[in-house]
Amino acid sequence: MTAPFQPPARTLLGPGPSDVAPSVSRALAAPTLGHLDPKLLGCMDELRTLLRPVFGTQSPATFLVSGTGTAGMEAVLVNLIEPGEVVLVAVHGYFGARIAEIAARCGADVVRVDGEWGRASDPARARAALGGKHPKLVAVVHAETSTGVRQDLAPWSALAREFGALFVADTVTSLGCIPIDADAHGIDGAWSCTQKGLSCASGMSPVTFSPRAVERIRARSRKVASFYLDLGLLLDYWDGAHVYHHTISSNLTYGVHEALRLVHEEGLDARFARTALVSRAAVAGFEALGLELLVPTSERLPQLLAVRIPEGVDDMRVRTRLLQQFDLEIGGGLGALKGKLWRVGLMGHGATRRNVLLLLAALRTCLEGEGFRPKGDGAAAADAVFGGR
Repeated sequence: MTAPFQPPARTLLGPGPSDVAPSVSRALAAPTLGHLDPKLLGCMDELRTLLRPVFGTQSPATFLVSGTGTAGMEAVLVNLIEPGEVVLVAVHGYFGARIAEIAARCGADVVRVDGEWGRASDPARARAALGGKHPKLVAVVHAETSTGVRQDLAPWSALAREFGALFVADTVTSLGCIPIDADAHGIDGAWSCTQKGLSCASGMSPVTFSPRAVERIRARSRKVASFYLDLGLLLDYWDGAHVYHHTISSNLTYGVHEALRLVHEEGLDARFARTALVSRAAVAGFEALGLELLVPTSERLPQLLAVRIPEGVDDMRVRTRLLQQFDLEIGGGLGALKGKLWRVGLMGHGATRRNVLLLLAALRTCLEGEGFRPKGDGAAAADAVFGGR
């Protein structure tokens, strides 16, 4: 008879998932409830209240889509795009390209503006690329998971408003790590995930829609193509009526509720400050080792650092050794950057001094095994940023 599966204890420092707090793990293992159980519905109501400040919105159309971050992406796009509409998409990484792909599948006339991977997109180039077309929707990636680029949302919001277009943003790697300020930036639709900055298991996608977006959806000339992701039907389930739509996972709902509770217990400003401090320490450590980062400081995400792999160092050999010898996971490059960089995630529960020092010491051992001679002691340099605590 097959024995129960026993997963190893890993330290997760890749682009996601991130380490999960013990109380979140306990919540995920709590007794299962039916999807219309009054206790679960009460938990869902509380969860929405906890989620809105993390997005920086007061919109009541803020809830969870059952599915990973891509389900959230599709939920926003399939509800807000009608066939034939012009959609402007800024692409400076793997997930900007995914937005463009899904928008095209929704029947949009996609104006895709490609920029350099590792740099933020330029709204002036995007305006020129429109060539006289008037977009109905403008889409950007706030935190590009493939490169660690942070996109300033303000100029893109202004561009969308210039054309009277809706503005949507991918916040998969930003929610719970850096401010989003959805209302202040005029975001009409945003999506995220539960396994990165919120430090829960994957399987849910937080989304938010502005009142303006909800009005646009209700005024559509045709039904939303997806039944499962139809905003009107989803809101009927999440709002006070709680009309059956699908069988939500009660266990994932408990887990996200607890993860959000921990965010508020720490405080958003404190969480953002902790993430920034841990990032500065990690950057000091990488530079002490003689490693270079892909993204310039002004455009760099604190929670996801893209580190260039030195010439002569084998990507998979290092990551395999980190996993097998140190029970430590980091990510590799995607697309054109595969084999050229490591993606180091310092998110949520995993953004700690211990994890940074562990990674830098282990990485030094692996690099020396590849014949790379570090310039200095990365762990010591990082610890100095922490104040030697």
